[in-house]
Amino acid sequence: MRMLLPHAADDLTDADLDAAYAWPGWPAAQPWLRANMVSTVDGAARGPEGLSGAISGDADKRVFGRLRGLADVVLAGGGTVRAEGYKPAREKPSFAERRRDAGQAPAPVIAVVSGSLHLDLSSELFSTPGSRPVVVTSASADADLRSRVSAVADVLVAGDDAVDLRSAVDQLNERGLVRIHAEGGPSLLGDLAAADLLDELLLTVSPVLAGGSYADGPEIPRILAGAPLPDAPRPLSLVHVLEDGGTIFLRYTSG
Repeated sequence: MRMLLPHAADDLTDADLDAAYAWPGWPAAQPWLRANMVSTVDGAARGPEGLSGAISGDADKRVFGRLRGLADVVLAGGGTVRAEGYKPAREKPSFAERRRDAGQAPAPVIAVVSGSLHLDLSSELFSTPGSRPVVVTSASADADLRSRVSAVADVLVAGDDAVDLRSAVDQLNERGLVRIHAEGGPSLLGDLAAADLLDELLLTVSPVLAGGSYADGPEIPRILAGAPLPDAPRPLSLVHVLEDGGTIFLRYTSG
């Protein structure tokens, strides 16, 4: 992997990647929400089977692992958690000392945004001993479902009729989870952008084409979907460009 901007550098090490994607203020705890997404060259956020894995590669997975490594919390929508088969984040020895020095837990917390609470509570994410994710929902969620989810997860109520993401982010920050790594899907990312909560966008552009649609497949969403962006087009500032085997890694900050 090499860096193209802001300066040229070849054969980036894991330490180089950690420096390139450093959290602001590290190791101090500064609230910051970054989103990490992968897309095809023509903007599709998923492969034919409806998952992101088909348009990701080894280099993307390497960066993905480094990004999760120093986050406080991984934020994802309920649909993405179900489709991608989320599991608890694992403690990794290569990050242990830095996480300890920064006052972090050994591994990131997984936080799931779900207004419906239609979650598979038998999945590894919710059934693994010693792991307790966070579930963000609204006050209008079914009381019986909320009780069942509360048995295996910490439930945050944010908003009355629908999930209020600003309240959700505030509550995560109050729990000391200030470095928020959002992984989508497109609807959640669209909602975060619409609520002006997105500090940083990390976009992997995979060197493949999706075309207008997949044969006999689901609709192809872009990396943001759903909620309208009130001030579109919103400017972003380019921080760096990395490349590996034709895959481009773009880091943007908001504003």
